Formats: sequence, structure tokens, C-alpha cells
Amino acid sequence: MVYDLALAQSLTWRLLPSVPDPVGFAGSVAGISNGALLVGGGANFPDNVGPWGKTPKTWYDDLFVLEKPDGSWKKVGKLPQKMGYSVALTVPDGVLCIGGADGERHYPDVFMVQYQHGQVTTKNLSPLPLPLANACGAVLNGIVYVAGGIETPTDTTAENLFLSLDLRKPEAGWQRLPPWPGPGRMLAVAGAQAGKFFLFSGTEVFAEPKTGAIKRRYLADAYAYDPAQRTWTRLADLPNPIVAAPSPAFPARQHQLLVPGGDDGANADRNLILKENHPGFRTEVLAYHTLTNTWTVAGNVSPKTGVNDDTRKPVLWAPVTTPAVVWDGKWILPGGEVRPGLRTNRVLITSPTTR
Repeated sequence: MVYDLALAQSLTWRLLPSVPDPVGFAGSVAGISNGALLVGGGANFPDNVGPWGKTPKTWYDDLFVLEKPDGSWKKVGKLPQKMGYSVALTVPDGVLCIGGADGERHYPDVFMVQYQHGQVTTKNLSPLPLPLANACGAVLNGIVYVAGGIETPTDTTAENLFLSLDLRKPEAGWQRLPPWPGPGRMLAVAGAQAGKFFLFSGTEVFAEPKTGAIKRRYLADAYAYDPAQRTWTRLADLPNPIVAAPSPAFPARQHQLLVPGGDDGANADRNLILKENHPGFRTEVLAYHTLTNTWTVAGNVSPKTGVNDDTRKPVLWAPVTTPAVVWDGKWILPGGEVRPGLRTNRVLITSPTTR
């Protein structure tokens, strides 16, 4: 695998102030409104052990704001309901939240979160044609695209569904577009670059024939959608699956998309055995080159070094199930999950070269 040294040298990660929760959240919504970073909702296990601990998975609606990188977080309001795992995208009017879930159901709701003069407001937009969680999405030329996801918490198939919403005429509602020529999936990564929408990796969902247990098949395929032609193109496969990696991908340079970490599924069948000994998720930052249709390694999210001040356990840096946010040209990974069940309240920031 080719290593992009020049790009890697620009990926120096540092910490912003931690989200003001002792555990942190996975599946939060996050984005920029009026120059401020908003993070809200999501879920955790309050003892931060995971599903094998003593506390059940808990859902949240609190909304926090960081007005400047060296500032302090403030609690500024709540989401319309306790929820997580929606598609969260920064758009000119604020943070667009699409679908989502709580412990009992998935939602078709779509709403805008706006922060102004110290206050948060929400505005409802046209709902999705069906409830959806664990989808991915990106904005391209004023149009929001959403791909994949699952309709209910107990679904045994993931959606092969591709939708769009034109932000210039949102009253027209969501439009169904031709699906990609591959399996349905959830927890994929989306991107927008060079006039196209990109779909990377994700996982299929299926019921194990003998037991009926819901299983996952980790995918490494990739596709590009051309809105002008309304057609999909199969791209070069990723070097490994990047399931639940922060999304959307970061548009670095003129013809590259960066994807941080992700779950390659190597330990997926051993989570209940490994528990707190799970090694964490992949740390490589992959770069897709839209002109050459190739993948390179562009560094790491951060090396697995240092210790956690609270537990003295090694710090696991590469989060999954968290949105990726661009703030004044910088790349933000706010919170997320650093091994199955273990959340982090850390907020990572870096400045990849865009030249």
C-alpha cells in the first residue's frame, strides 16, 4: 500500500476541549452553525463498559456548543427527542439532522439545528419516505444525498436506498434516485468531490440461517454517482473495510477524499470474548484519489500512545460512529466510540493540506 508522506505530515492531531460529559457519546449529531461547533444527542453506557456492563444503553438529547477552538463548551438546549445515529451535515443554514434512532424505533424526521445569539432553534424539513438510521450522506452543489441505513432496530437487511433533497427547494421533498450496483448497507462513508457523490464501504446485515441471529458482512467496495448522468461507477475497492468511520470524507487537495479509521470487522465475532481487551479500531487515514482511482495511506488518526488520565489505560484514539465536521478548513472528530461499547469525550482536530 502506497504511503503519502507529504499528506501525512500535515495530519498532526491535537485535542480541543472535551465534550462536557464524563463518558462521551457515540452517534451524536455534529456540525457548524454561525461559526460555532454543535454536538448533541447520541448514546452511551453510563459505566462506559459496554453491553456487558451493569448499566443499559442510554440515549440523550442535550446539545452543546463550542464557539471557538480555545473556548469552553456550553449546554445550549436540546434536540427534539433523545436520539442518535442520524446523518448530520453542515449546510449554509445550520446543522441538518436526517433520520436517527433511539432504543425502540428509528425516525423519518429531518430538521435543521441553528445556533445564533446564544440560542438554539430547530426547524422541521420534509421527512424521509421511511424511518432510517445508520445511513450516510453528503452535500454536493446544494443537494443533500443520503445512502443506505436500516429502517428498524431489528431489520435483517440494510437498505439499498439512495435519496436526495434540493436545499434550494426543500418543499419538493426527498427524491428517490437510482441505487448503486451493489448490496444494501449501513454505516458506510459518504463523500463529495469533483462533482460526484462517493460511497465507501459499510456493512450488510443478514439473519444467520440456523439461529436467526443478526450478523454483519463487512464490505470494501466503493462507488461514485454522477448527478449529471444519473449513473453509478464501481471504483477500486478499499484496502480494507472502514465500517462506521467518521463521515463525510474530508476533501483534501483538489482530487482527494480522506477517511479516518473505521472497523474492518477483524474482531467482530469476538467482541463478547474480548470485551475491554478489544484492541480498538483501525487508525489509518485512507486517501482516495478521484483522478487515478487509487487508494493510499495518508497517515494515522493518532498513534495509540499515552495514557488515559482517569483510568491509566492506553488511550485508543481512532473513533467510529461519530460525524466528521469541517470547521474553518480544519477536520474535527467529536467523541465517538473507540472500542465496542467504550465511548470517548475527546474532540480531535487536524489541518490536512488542501493544496
